Amino acid sequence: MPTKNKYLIPFILVTSLFFLWAFLHNLNPILIPHLKKACELSDLESAFIDSAVYLGYFLIAIPAGLFVHKYGYKKGIIFGLMLYAFGALLFIPAASTREYFFFLVALFIIASGATFLETIANPYITILGDPSTSEQRLNFAQSFNGVGAFLAPLLGSKFILSGIEHSNAELKKMSPQQLHDYLGFEASTVKIPYLVMACVIVIVIILFLMTKLPEVQADDSAAHGTKFSLAVFKFSHVKWAVIAELCYVGAQVGVGSFFVRFSKYLMDLPEKQAGYWWGSIAMVGFMVGRFSGTFFMRYIKPARLLAVYATINILLLAFALIMHGSIAVYAVMVVPFFMSIMFPTIFALGIKGLGEETKIASSFLVMSIIGGGIIPLIMGFISDKTGSIQTAYIVPLICFIFILYFAVKGYKIRPVAN
Repeated sequence: MPTKNKYLIPFILVTSLFFLWAFLHNLNPILIPHLKKACELSDLESAFIDSAVYLGYFLIAIPAGLFVHKYGYKKGIIFGLMLYAFGALLFIPAASTREYFFFLVALFIIASGATFLETIANPYITILGDPSTSEQRLNFAQSFNGVGAFLAPLLGSKFILSGIEHSNAELKKMSPQQLHDYLGFEASTVKIPYLVMACVIVIVIILFLMTKLPEVQADDSAAHGTKFSLAVFKFSHVKWAVIAELCYVGAQVGVGSFFVRFSKYLMDLPEKQAGYWWGSIAMVGFMVGRFSGTFFMRYIKPARLLAVYATINILLLAFALIMHGSIAVYAVMVVPFFMSIMFPTIFALGIKGLGEETKIASSFLVMSIIGGGIIPLIMGFISDKTGSIQTAYIVPLICFIFILYFAVKGYKIRPVAN
């Protein structure tokens, strides 16, 4: 069988996984304002939703890499999907008890499953074909990640956000029973969406069980030094890729997670409308950016395109920081288009030329996703201390400065002494 045909079905199935973890991440901008309301949280406390997800990535990435290294891609994918489904089901008792910690545990378990999927899928896609087009192939697969990115906030705003927004004064006027019933109703809206999510995952597990996946090996001729060890950090482009990926994920999560609060602060936009705008405009832009970015890479070197996009996002966020009203909100909504190519491009550049050490480098790059749990906490802290969520958006701006450095200099592969 020709190599392209041999890899076609695995490529399609593995590409479908990109949708799943995108859905997880892009529900957070809906869950954060929703659970902030249902569990009566501050901005800083609500940011722990992101922390629970990205802590899962940080703690599970290396075990996931070891698991895949020992048992192979297929078993790793199935185990990750099982964790994902189990965590989704835990949302039902979490909503019934309205315990915030229970929600965080459920999110951590879902994220642990997604870590397996992402640790496997990103490098697996890059080696299913010609190494010279690995960045294009990964960006194409990540384009379907963009589909999940815009569907999650759209569906979440429709089926999770109630649209009922009481002021603090109105809440204080409620009797204890009225307040209990209202908060219980708010918490319960997550039950059906997460039950449906679990059912979809079970179907995906069945599809993978029925399909034979090739255990593709990376080209050992490109390998350097000891396989699967911390020695991979002797490659400077791996170190800078980890830093850039941490900054990128932190910026992406921070920009999206507080958008509902940002738009409320600057133009008094209702939560359901803000969630709809984020999904139907900003994340559609993200998806379009993925597909168009893949096309542009046929004519523009990936690192150069990454540098251009990072520069534009620095300017957009600077504009959002100094302007007021709807114009600042519109500037933030454009940012996802230029974020679109960043994760897969940094990832592909970071594992370039590593051979079998690609697996451990992939694990460290996935670990760097902890940035999504750190940056929102910093933003929430700044917002609580200053009383301005707008001021907090200086943090993702700084993150894009680091990404610009990686795109200009840090990505370059340098000789390593034996």
